[in-house]
Parts: sequence; structure tokens; C-alpha cells
Amino acid sequence: MSQQYKIAIIGLGYVGLPLARLFATKYQVVGFDINQKRIDELNVGIDSTLEVDNEVLQDVLMNDNPFKQNKNGLYCSTKLDDIEDATIYIVTVPTPVDKNNRPDLSPLLKSSETVGKVLSKNDIVIYESTVYPGVTEEECIPVLEGISGLVFNKDFFAGYSPERINPGDKQHTVEKILKVTSGSTPEIGKVVDELYQSVITAGTHLAPTIKVAEASKVIENSQRDINIAFINELSKIFSLMDIDTNDVLEAAGTKWNFLKFQPGLVGGHCIGVDPFYLAQKAQEIGYYSELILAARRLNDSMGSFVASQVVKLLIQNDVKIKGARILNLGITFKENCPDIRNSKAIDVVTSLEDYGIEVITYDPWANLDEVKEEYNISCFSDISQLSNFDAIVLTVGHKEFLNLDLSKLLNDNGVIYDVKGVLPKEQVDKRL
Repeated sequence: MSQQYKIAIIGLGYVGLPLARLFATKYQVVGFDINQKRIDELNVGIDSTLEVDNEVLQDVLMNDNPFKQNKNGLYCSTKLDDIEDATIYIVTVPTPVDKNNRPDLSPLLKSSETVGKVLSKNDIVIYESTVYPGVTEEECIPVLEGISGLVFNKDFFAGYSPERINPGDKQHTVEKILKVTSGSTPEIGKVVDELYQSVITAGTHLAPTIKVAEASKVIENSQRDINIAFINELSKIFSLMDIDTNDVLEAAGTKWNFLKFQPGLVGGHCIGVDPFYLAQKAQEIGYYSELILAARRLNDSMGSFVASQVVKLLIQNDVKIKGARILNLGITFKENCPDIRNSKAIDVVTSLEDYGIEVITYDPWANLDEVKEEYNISCFSDISQLSNFDAIVLTVGHKEFLNLDLSKLLNDNGVIYDVKGVLPKEQVDKRL
């Protein structure tokens, strides 16, 4: 693999920064983002997402654009001029859904406009954002052509290599996860594959087309969503039968081919979002997806279900519902991670508040200002300020919660509901 590639990473969030850091160990890399505050933090070696250790980030950082110095390393910038000399552009921006759960491609299309302004002959643009099959070639490429004036597969080329980042996971880091790759021509596919092979120790899989690679990503999370939905439905059924779902799963899991999934709140930027992309595309081509959307509806109903279960426990313990105080443990979308995007813990909070209950949230991982801005609730990071609760609901399995003496925070007749099933069974009144 030639060392002459100059790589620009567009978007420096949970996906882009780890990738930029990794490529910077072997290539000249400029990370581009429109958030100046984010850029300022990164250029002094601080990653607020905690995906890249500060020391690891500082090892590859450069004080100036490495393209100009012809040296390997990473420089972060908001300036378009700093990426105009790149030969490889890798787009890693989010692909959310709108309030009606329709795919929102605006970040992807705006990033394509940005790249189009600096695109030169023979450059390669690689997309990593999760999309439905066809987005790269049918939505993004026309933007690149229109802005740059260049012709696709003649003057410039494209690739798609879906991200597989698992936020907060320090074991399955980007270089340790096998990477699917693809290109707009067979020759470009090999170039893209070799590029990733040079830094991904887990290896790569070259898909035959960009659409195949796009489809492979979107079904990964749709499959998990459907499997979790089945377990969540079992949880609802077993709750009516007064059976502990976790006990059932433990027993069933003794069979060698039983798929082990746990009930829970399904949020985040992948599993809780990606299935809508596939369902939307299916609808556009005349097929209504029953299973995928049914799974989404069921998983999205779990917040209100948890709230109803907590209220039943309070009633059984003769606790007055209106005005009751409940401590919610966790507001991020997953454990040991500061990412609050599309967190379903908020569904539990708002559903409990609908009963006239006062809900206090404690999360040592979340940025309190971001929580206030995103969800308009107050969140505490210091448990010592909190006490006298009628119930405690653990919605996120942060490691800090496992060593808390929850009994000291409860009033008489107080109850504990464990959504994640991480607390000792004898300490909780009910598990999801």
C-alpha cells in the first residue's frame, strides 16, 4: 500500500475520531468537523466522547497540517482549505431519523457538498455512515458531481465501508473489528480494501458492490433489533405470569444453539435507528415491512412498560403514586459511555412523570448540560446529594451503580426495579 495517500476524515464523532487516529499512525490525516469547540479540544489532545484515550490521541497529533509537512499524523480543523489536498475522503457523519422516524440524510448530503468543493481528479470518496442500499450512488454521488463538476467513475471514484464502532467498548476497538469494504469499480474496490487492510488488524471483507456493503450494515442492527424485540415481548408475557424473564433465559441458554439476548431499552444511534432506513427503502419500492417495523414498535414501547411495572410495585407497597419520588439511575443510551443520543431511558422518565411522579436522574457519565439541552431534564452527577426515594429504577448498567448501597436511598416500603438485570437478584423487587 502506497504511503502517498492523504486522508481527510469528515466528521470527528464516535466513528470518525477513532478512525482518524488509527489512520494517522500510517498516513497523513486531517480530521474535519464543523464544531469548533470539538476541534479545539481535539487539537490539545482531549476527547470528550472517551472513545480515544487522551494519551493515544496525543501520540498522533500534529501542530500543523501534515499534508504540508509530508509527515504521518493527525491534525484537526474546521477550515476547508486544510483538506483540499486530500486524495482520500472518508465521510463519517451521523445518519439520524426525524421526529416521524424517516431517514434524515441532511448531514450526509451537506458533507458531500463540502467534499465536492475540494474534490480533485482521481480522488476517492468513501462513506461509512449507515444508510439504506443505494444512498451512496443515488443520493451522494450526484451531489459530488454537481458541486465539483467532475464525472463519477471517470474523474473521481467512491467506496463504502460501514462503520462498526461500539461506543464505550474498549475491547472491540476499530482495528479489532473486521471491516466490510467496497468500491465503485472492481479496481477501486481493491484499492479501498487494501487501504483498510493496512490498519485493520482483524482483516477485511471486500463486498462485490457498494449496495451489497450498504445492505450488509443496515441488516446487522435490524437483526439485533428483531431478536431483542422477541425477548422484550417475552418479558411482557412472563411479567403477567409472575415469572422472572432472566431466570427463563438462563435456563433456555443451556441449549447450545439458543441465541442469548437480554430484554431492555433499545436506543442509541444504531439499533434504535437503522431499521427505519431499511423499512423506508422497502416502502419506496412497494414493500411494507411487517416484521422490522413491528420489532421497532415493540422496542419503543418498553419505556412506558417499565414505568407501568414500577407503578404497580408502588401500589402493592401502599405508596401514594401522585407526588412519589423516584430515582432514575442512568440517562446515557448504554453503560459506561457518555453518549446520550436517542437514549430510551428518557422514555421511562417521561412515562413516570405522566403519573404525577417526581423523577430525579443520576448519571456520573453524562454531560449534564447536554442532558438539559437534549431532554430538558435536570441530571445529577453526585449521588451524595440524593435520598428519600419511594423507588429506584436502574435503566443503565453503569459500573458505578453496582457498588451503591441502594437501601440507604429508599424510604420505608421503597422498591427497586432493575431494567438491566445487573443487580443481585435478592436486592431488587423486580427485573425486566
